[in-house]
Amino acid sequence: MIGSVLGTTKILGVMGFPVSHSLSPVMHNAAIAAMGLDYVYVPFPIAVEQLSTAIAGLKAIQSIQGFNLTIPHKIEVLPLLDEVTPIAKAVGAVNTVKRVDDRWIGTNTDVAGFLEPLKQLQCDWKNMPAVILGSGGAAKAVVAACLELGCPVIHVVGRDPKKMKKFHGTMTSQLHDYNLRVHPWASIPHLLEVAGIVINATPIGMAGDLNTPISELEIAILPDRAIAYDLIYTPRPTKFLQLATARGLRAIDGLEMLINQGAIALEFWLDRTVPIETMRQALLQHLA
Repeated sequence: MIGSVLGTTKILGVMGFPVSHSLSPVMHNAAIAAMGLDYVYVPFPIAVEQLSTAIAGLKAIQSIQGFNLTIPHKIEVLPLLDEVTPIAKAVGAVNTVKRVDDRWIGTNTDVAGFLEPLKQLQCDWKNMPAVILGSGGAAKAVVAACLELGCPVIHVVGRDPKKMKKFHGTMTSQLHDYNLRVHPWASIPHLLEVAGIVINATPIGMAGDLNTPISELEIAILPDRAIAYDLIYTPRPTKFLQLATARGLRAIDGLEMLINQGAIALEFWLDRTVPIETMRQALLQHLA
Protein backbone atom coordinates (compact mmCIF):
# COMPACT_ATOMS: atom_id res chain seq x y z
CA MET A 1 0.00 0.00 0.00
CA ILE A 2 1.24 3.49 -0.86
CA GLY A 3 1.84 5.67 2.21
CA SER A 4 1.23 9.39 2.50
CA VAL A 5 2.56 11.45 -0.40
CA LEU A 6 4.14 14.61 1.01
CA GLY A 7 6.15 17.52 -0.27
CA THR A 8 9.30 15.54 0.55
CA THR A 9 8.20 12.46 -1.42
CA LYS A 10 10.47 11.47 -4.29
CA ILE A 11 8.82 10.18 -7.46
CA LEU A 12 9.61 7.28 -9.76
CA GLY A 13 7.42 6.06 -12.59
CA VAL A 14 6.84 4.27 -15.85
CA MET A 15 6.34 6.10 -19.14
CA GLY A 16 4.46 4.53 -22.04
CA PHE A 17 1.37 4.75 -24.21
CA PRO A 18 -0.79 3.08 -23.25
CA VAL A 19 0.52 2.44 -19.74
CA SER A 20 -2.61 1.53 -17.79
CA HIS A 21 -1.82 -2.19 -18.17
CA SER A 22 1.57 -1.90 -16.47
CA LEU A 23 2.06 -3.80 -13.20
CA SER A 24 5.31 -1.99 -12.42
CA PRO A 25 3.60 0.31 -9.85
CA VAL A 26 2.41 -2.77 -7.94
CA MET A 27 5.84 -4.29 -7.41
CA HIS A 28 7.80 -1.06 -7.00
CA ASN A 29 5.45 0.45 -4.43
CA ALA A 30 5.50 -2.83 -2.48
CA ALA A 31 9.31 -2.73 -2.37
CA ILE A 32 9.32 0.97 -1.45
CA ALA A 33 6.91 0.33 1.42
CA ALA A 34 8.96 -2.63 2.65
CA MET A 35 12.08 -0.46 2.75
CA GLY A 36 10.24 2.38 4.51
CA LEU A 37 11.27 4.96 1.92
CA ASP A 38 9.59 8.29 1.18
CA TYR A 39 9.11 7.42 -2.50
CA VAL A 40 6.15 6.67 -4.75
CA TYR A 41 6.04 5.00 -8.19
CA VAL A 42 3.38 6.18 -10.65
CA PRO A 43 2.38 5.69 -14.32
CA PHE A 44 3.04 8.45 -16.86
CA PRO A 45 0.85 8.04 -19.99
CA ILE A 46 2.86 9.86 -22.65
CA ALA A 47 2.01 9.75 -26.37
CA VAL A 48 4.87 9.47 -28.87
CA GLU A 49 4.50 13.03 -30.11
CA GLN A 50 4.72 14.31 -26.50
CA LEU A 51 7.84 12.36 -25.51
CA SER A 52 10.37 15.15 -26.07
CA THR A 53 8.25 17.65 -24.13
CA ALA A 54 7.72 15.17 -21.31
CA ILE A 55 11.42 14.32 -20.91
CA ALA A 56 12.32 18.01 -20.73
CA GLY A 57 9.41 18.86 -18.44
CA LEU A 58 10.09 16.05 -15.97
CA LYS A 59 13.66 17.26 -15.57
CA ALA A 60 12.31 20.52 -14.14
CA ILE A 61 10.46 18.62 -11.38
CA GLN A 62 13.23 17.96 -8.87
CA SER A 63 11.25 15.36 -6.94
CA ILE A 64 11.26 13.02 -9.97
CA GLN A 65 14.26 10.74 -9.55
CA GLY A 66 13.80 8.40 -12.49
CA PHE A 67 11.45 6.42 -14.65
CA ASN A 68 11.04 3.27 -16.70
CA LEU A 69 10.11 3.27 -20.38
CA THR A 70 7.82 0.80 -22.11
CA ILE A 71 6.14 0.60 -25.54
CA PRO A 72 6.64 2.73 -27.66
CA HIS A 73 9.43 4.83 -26.13
CA LYS A 74 12.49 2.60 -25.60
CA ILE A 75 14.24 3.60 -28.81
CA GLU A 76 12.83 7.09 -29.37
CA VAL A 77 14.07 8.26 -25.95
CA LEU A 78 17.77 7.78 -26.78
CA PRO A 79 18.51 11.20 -28.35
CA LEU A 80 16.60 12.93 -25.56
CA LEU A 81 18.93 11.73 -22.78
CA ASP A 82 22.16 13.29 -21.54
CA GLU A 83 24.02 9.98 -21.29
CA VAL A 84 23.44 6.26 -21.78
CA THR A 85 25.32 3.35 -20.23
CA PRO A 86 27.40 0.98 -22.38
CA ILE A 87 24.75 -1.78 -22.26
CA ALA A 88 22.01 0.63 -23.40
CA LYS A 89 24.27 1.95 -26.16
CA ALA A 90 25.10 -1.58 -27.32
CA VAL A 91 21.46 -2.63 -27.34
CA GLY A 92 20.20 0.65 -28.79
CA ALA A 93 17.27 0.84 -26.38
CA VAL A 94 16.66 2.31 -22.92
CA ASN A 95 14.10 1.10 -20.40
CA THR A 96 15.37 2.83 -17.25
CA VAL A 97 16.38 6.46 -16.69
CA LYS A 98 17.93 7.98 -13.56
CA ARG A 99 18.41 11.60 -12.51
CA VAL A 100 22.02 12.40 -11.70
CA ASP A 101 22.17 16.06 -10.67
CA ASP A 102 20.31 17.69 -13.57
CA ARG A 103 21.11 15.02 -16.13
CA TRP A 104 19.10 12.03 -17.36
CA ILE A 105 21.17 8.82 -17.49
CA GLY A 106 19.64 5.91 -19.39
CA THR A 107 20.37 2.20 -19.07
CA ASN A 108 18.85 -1.12 -20.07
CA THR A 109 17.80 -3.73 -17.51
CA ASP A 110 15.72 -5.80 -19.96
CA VAL A 111 18.66 -7.96 -21.06
CA ALA A 112 19.44 -9.22 -17.55
CA GLY A 113 15.74 -9.49 -16.73
CA PHE A 114 15.04 -11.59 -19.84
CA LEU A 115 17.94 -13.95 -19.11
CA GLU A 116 17.11 -14.68 -15.48
CA PRO A 117 14.42 -17.39 -15.98
CA LEU A 118 16.48 -19.00 -18.75
CA LYS A 119 19.44 -19.42 -16.40
CA GLN A 120 17.37 -21.98 -14.48
CA LEU A 121 17.13 -24.26 -17.55
CA GLN A 122 19.65 -26.86 -18.61
CA CYS A 123 19.86 -26.14 -22.33
CA ASP A 124 22.50 -26.57 -25.00
CA TRP A 125 22.06 -23.02 -26.26
CA LYS A 126 24.74 -23.43 -28.93
CA ASN A 127 22.34 -25.76 -30.74
CA MET A 128 19.19 -23.69 -30.20
CA PRO A 129 18.47 -21.09 -32.90
CA ALA A 130 16.36 -18.17 -31.68
CA VAL A 131 13.32 -16.72 -33.46
CA ILE A 132 12.26 -13.28 -32.24
CA LEU A 133 8.87 -11.94 -33.27
CA GLY A 134 8.98 -8.14 -33.48
CA SER A 135 11.67 -5.51 -33.94
CA GLY A 136 11.02 -2.83 -31.30
CA GLY A 137 13.04 -1.82 -28.25
CA ALA A 138 12.27 -5.04 -26.38
CA ALA A 139 13.41 -7.11 -29.37
CA LYS A 140 16.76 -5.31 -29.32
CA ALA A 141 17.32 -6.40 -25.71
CA VAL A 142 16.29 -9.96 -26.59
CA VAL A 143 18.82 -10.07 -29.45
CA ALA A 144 21.57 -9.06 -27.04
CA ALA A 145 20.41 -11.68 -24.53
CA CYS A 146 20.30 -14.47 -27.14
CA LEU A 147 23.78 -13.48 -28.23
CA GLU A 148 24.92 -13.79 -24.61
CA LEU A 149 23.27 -17.23 -24.35
CA GLY A 150 25.27 -18.38 -27.35
CA CYS A 151 22.43 -19.14 -29.75
CA PRO A 152 24.03 -20.13 -33.09
CA VAL A 153 21.78 -17.88 -35.15
CA ILE A 154 19.21 -15.24 -34.23
CA HIS A 155 16.25 -14.71 -36.55
CA VAL A 156 14.18 -11.54 -36.19
CA VAL A 157 10.81 -11.39 -37.93
CA GLY A 158 8.93 -8.19 -38.75
CA ARG A 159 6.35 -6.73 -41.12
CA ASP A 160 8.08 -3.54 -42.32
CA PRO A 161 10.99 -4.25 -44.75
CA LYS A 162 12.59 -0.81 -44.28
CA LYS A 163 12.40 -1.11 -40.49
CA MET A 164 13.88 -4.62 -40.62
CA LYS A 165 16.80 -3.50 -42.79
CA LYS A 166 17.53 -0.67 -40.37
CA PHE A 167 17.18 -3.03 -37.39
CA HIS A 168 19.72 -5.44 -38.90
CA GLY A 169 22.23 -2.73 -39.71
CA THR A 170 21.96 -1.09 -36.32
CA MET A 171 22.15 -4.29 -34.29
CA THR A 172 25.05 -5.86 -36.16
CA SER A 173 26.97 -2.60 -35.86
CA GLN A 174 26.27 -2.13 -32.16
CA LEU A 175 26.70 -5.75 -31.05
CA HIS A 176 29.36 -6.73 -33.62
CA ASP A 177 27.46 -9.93 -34.34
CA TYR A 178 26.86 -11.34 -37.79
CA ASN A 179 24.70 -14.33 -36.84
CA LEU A 180 21.66 -12.04 -36.90
CA ARG A 181 19.15 -12.52 -39.71
CA VAL A 182 16.00 -10.53 -40.44
CA HIS A 183 12.97 -11.91 -42.25
CA PRO A 184 9.49 -10.93 -43.43
CA TRP A 185 6.54 -12.25 -41.43
CA ALA A 186 5.76 -14.80 -44.15
CA SER A 187 9.02 -16.63 -43.34
CA ILE A 188 7.79 -17.75 -39.90
CA PRO A 189 6.79 -21.35 -40.82
CA HIS A 190 10.20 -22.07 -42.34
CA LEU A 191 12.04 -20.61 -39.34
CA LEU A 192 9.95 -22.46 -36.75
CA GLU A 193 10.96 -25.85 -38.12
CA VAL A 194 14.43 -25.51 -36.58
CA ALA A 195 13.78 -23.04 -33.73
CA GLY A 196 15.14 -23.74 -30.27
CA ILE A 197 13.40 -20.79 -28.65
CA VAL A 198 10.62 -18.51 -29.95
CA ILE A 199 10.16 -15.14 -28.26
CA ASN A 200 7.14 -12.88 -28.69
CA ALA A 201 8.49 -9.33 -28.44
CA THR A 202 5.34 -7.78 -29.94
CA PRO A 203 2.25 -6.48 -28.08
CA ILE A 204 0.12 -9.13 -29.84
CA GLY A 205 -1.85 -10.98 -27.18
CA MET A 206 -1.68 -8.28 -24.52
CA ALA A 207 -4.70 -7.84 -22.22
CA GLY A 208 -7.81 -7.38 -24.33
CA ASP A 209 -6.17 -8.78 -27.48
CA LEU A 210 -7.23 -12.37 -28.18
CA ASN A 211 -4.86 -12.76 -31.14
CA THR A 212 -1.62 -14.73 -31.11
CA PRO A 213 1.67 -13.81 -32.83
CA ILE A 214 1.79 -17.27 -34.41
CA SER A 215 -1.07 -19.68 -35.03
CA GLU A 216 -1.76 -23.09 -33.54
CA LEU A 217 -0.73 -24.68 -36.84
CA GLU A 218 2.58 -22.79 -36.73
CA ILE A 219 3.18 -23.83 -33.12
CA ALA A 220 2.67 -27.44 -34.24
CA ILE A 221 5.71 -27.04 -36.53
CA LEU A 222 8.08 -26.34 -33.63
CA PRO A 223 10.50 -29.08 -32.51
CA ASP A 224 9.60 -30.86 -29.27
CA ARG A 225 12.59 -29.30 -27.48
CA ALA A 226 11.56 -25.72 -28.33
CA ILE A 227 10.84 -23.09 -25.68
CA ALA A 228 8.03 -20.54 -26.07
CA TYR A 229 8.78 -17.23 -24.31
CA ASP A 230 6.24 -14.39 -24.26
CA LEU A 231 7.38 -11.01 -22.91
CA ILE A 232 3.72 -10.23 -22.15
CA TYR A 233 2.56 -10.95 -18.59
CA THR A 234 -1.10 -9.86 -18.76
CA PRO A 235 -3.07 -11.99 -19.32
CA ARG A 236 -1.23 -14.83 -17.67
CA PRO A 237 -0.82 -17.07 -19.57
CA THR A 238 -1.31 -15.50 -22.98
CA LYS A 239 -3.09 -17.40 -25.75
CA PHE A 240 0.31 -18.00 -27.36
CA LEU A 241 1.60 -19.75 -24.23
CA GLN A 242 -1.64 -21.66 -23.74
CA LEU A 243 -1.21 -23.13 -27.21
CA ALA A 244 2.47 -23.85 -26.60
CA THR A 245 1.72 -25.64 -23.33
CA ALA A 246 -1.04 -27.69 -24.98
CA ARG A 247 1.56 -28.67 -27.59
CA GLY A 248 3.81 -29.93 -24.74
CA LEU A 249 6.43 -27.20 -25.03
CA ARG A 250 8.15 -25.40 -22.18
CA ALA A 251 6.50 -22.00 -21.78
CA ILE A 252 7.79 -18.87 -20.02
CA ASP A 253 5.84 -15.64 -19.62
CA GLY A 254 7.14 -12.15 -19.00
CA LEU A 255 6.48 -12.01 -15.26
CA GLU A 256 9.96 -13.08 -14.09
CA MET A 257 11.52 -10.77 -16.67
CA LEU A 258 9.37 -7.94 -15.30
CA ILE A 259 10.35 -8.72 -11.71
CA ASN A 260 14.07 -9.06 -12.36
CA GLN A 261 14.45 -6.06 -14.66
CA GLY A 262 12.39 -4.06 -12.15
CA ALA A 263 14.61 -5.04 -9.23
CA ILE A 264 17.72 -4.08 -11.21
CA ALA A 265 16.12 -0.74 -12.13
CA LEU A 266 15.18 -0.02 -8.50
CA GLU A 267 18.73 -0.77 -7.41
CA PHE A 268 19.99 1.56 -10.14
CA TRP A 269 17.81 4.38 -8.78
CA LEU A 270 18.39 3.77 -5.08
CA ASP A 271 21.99 2.46 -5.01
CA ARG A 272 20.98 -0.29 -2.60
CA THR A 273 19.78 -3.90 -2.53
CA VAL A 274 16.00 -4.21 -2.91
CA PRO A 275 13.58 -6.92 -1.66
CA ILE A 276 12.92 -8.82 -4.89
CA GLU A 277 10.80 -11.47 -3.16
CA THR A 278 8.49 -8.73 -1.88
CA MET A 279 8.14 -7.51 -5.47
CA ARG A 280 7.37 -11.03 -6.70
CA GLN A 281 4.75 -11.71 -4.03
CA ALA A 282 3.04 -8.35 -4.63
CA LEU A 283 2.65 -9.20 -8.31
CA LEU A 284 1.45 -12.76 -7.68
CA GLN A 285 -1.13 -11.53 -5.17
CA HIS A 286 -2.32 -8.85 -7.57
CA LEU A 287 -2.66 -11.31 -10.45
CA ALA A 288 -4.47 -13.82 -8.23
